Amino acid sequence: MTSVDFHFNTPDRLHHACRLVRKAIRSQAATDQKPLVVFCSLAERLFAFDDLLYSFSEDDFIAHVHHDHPLADESPVILCQQSWTPELPRVPHLLLNLDDEVPDFFSRFDRVFEIVGPDEEDKQKARGRFVFYRDRGYPLTRHDLAASAPEPS
Repeated sequence: MTSVDFHFNTPDRLHHACRLVRKAIRSQAATDQKPLVVFCSLAERLFAFDDLLYSFSEDDFIAHVHHDHPLADESPVILCQQSWTPELPRVPHLLLNLDDEVPDFFSRFDRVFEIVGPDEEDKQKARGRFVFYRDRGYPLTRHDLAASAPEPS
């Protein structure tokens, strides 16, 4: 069954998503090489995330392409804006949802990441997604970034 991780109290949703993608790619580099899918139906947000992947770290390059790119079969990160069924044998097991809604294909993945920004509108939409998953019995894990943030000096 798909498990869902909520990362909330993130100061910047897209920057946190970049760090999460980097961590996931590093952790699976020595294992199965399954791609991670980043979904967002909102073109402006997905393209902003695409651009940010190139610039958020001077030390890391995270190879990524859109799902319809010829190299999608080889890329560790696939960006998609619509429901998508990957070709076998590279079925992805991680989904990073940057959308405001639950994607209709989320249950094809072993694990889903939901990131919640600081503004009230984002929190409200995330509550709806949380209730959706909870009411259907999906295992949920909460990661409160405010609780783990260092005290300002």
